[in-house]
Amino acid sequence: MAVSLTTLRSNVELALAGRVAAPFSYRDRHAVETVSTGVAEIDSLAGGLPRGALTEIFGPACSGRTTLLLSALAARTAHAEACALIDGCDAFDPHSAEAAGVELKQLLWVRCRNIEQTLRATDLLLQGGGFGFIALDLGDMRADVLRHVPLESWFRFRRAVEDTPTVLIVLEPESNAKTCASLVLRMEAEPARWSTTLALETHVPGFFRYPPSWLLEGFGIRAKLLRSRLQPVATDSFHKPFASAGRSEFFETNVLRSYLSVTRSVARMKPAPK
Repeated sequence: MAVSLTTLRSNVELALAGRVAAPFSYRDRHAVETVSTGVAEIDSLAGGLPRGALTEIFGPACSGRTTLLLSALAARTAHAEACALIDGCDAFDPHSAEAAGVELKQLLWVRCRNIEQTLRATDLLLQGGGFGFIALDLGDMRADVLRHVPLESWFRFRRAVEDTPTVLIVLEPESNAKTCASLVLRMEAEPARWSTTLALETHVPGFFRYPPSWLLEGFGIRAKLLRSRLQPVATDSFHKPFASAGRSEFFETNVLRSYLSVTRSVARMKPAPK
């Protein structure tokens, strides 16, 4: 005999009585504290980074993921918050971070070599508590490896961070956390900005000591809000309007180090006389 949904629901609630309160209630909070990302355009788009929730930021290489990460780390360490970075591919550059304003004394850098180490380290830090900001950087891992991360891992991270003051963000080349992420941002790179430099001519006319080159000054980044189930509230004297999913914002970033220059042309030399 078929059992009605109402009867089945009542039986489940009775079986879980005393252990799970309201098992069929949606547990996502709609009003949460948020903190600034350090980028005004992102704050305007998403309302900031929510505490007690998982935020997923994804996009291809050179799409601005690291720029946003360093900006958020600089903003949180400036407030003397204890921060942790789980570096999935040992790709973090502390020199660039320091140049971006990150206070390295406030940052725990966990260097991992594979996905297993990365997931275990994230579990330990979330369960241990004490961090105001935890970033899981999987941006340089192969997409096929990340697709095989069990969905239960994302659920575990989400549950571990709930009802805590911790900001948890995950950076990936593709979106994998699915509905476990309360806030999802997609990053895209815009055309780069270049500045020209003059070539230095040698004593031989037409021969150049250095070829004409273009130095990379910075590039544009476009962030799109794909999903948000949260209504942010002000914290740290920070308040920005909240945008609905589907909107995007554009901002620009500058190169942090002068040696990130690229030669775009070859020296033009006059042909030798016959």
